[in-house]
Amino acid sequence: MAEKPSVLFVCVHNAGRSQMAAAWLTHLGGDRVEVRSAGSAPADQVNPAAVEAMREVGIDITAETPKILTVDAVKASDVCITMGCGDTCPVFPGKRYLDWTLEDPAGQGVEAVRPIRDEIRKLVEGLIEEIAPGVAK
Repeated sequence: MAEKPSVLFVCVHNAGRSQMAAAWLTHLGGDRVEVRSAGSAPADQVNPAAVEAMREVGIDITAETPKILTVDAVKASDVCITMGCGDTCPVFPGKRYLDWTLEDPAGQGVEAVRPIRDEIRKLVEGLIEEIAPGVAK
């Protein structure tokens, strides 16, 4: 793995789970981990319930925008994590691929998004311990 590991989070719309995961990894991993997120069919905006749920824990994702998944983004990443939504990433040798099975927050209120947010944090903390031990805040 690279000196500064790179992680790509992928979900279909890049509006909820992958945005929250990228925000958690950026927040907890600091500048020691490179973070990307993308989707195969990006939404027009980040899910407002995800924005609110992250705001509640002091993380502002209001400036984020859903991005299209590209082959280059996968090639540039050491770890590619799909978010339990059936998305397929191009597969390249030497990359690590994970699938985190998480409920889709689309169309749900902030009450339903909070447990998803909290589960993503736990998964991200575990990921940090694997790829960049001693980095988590």
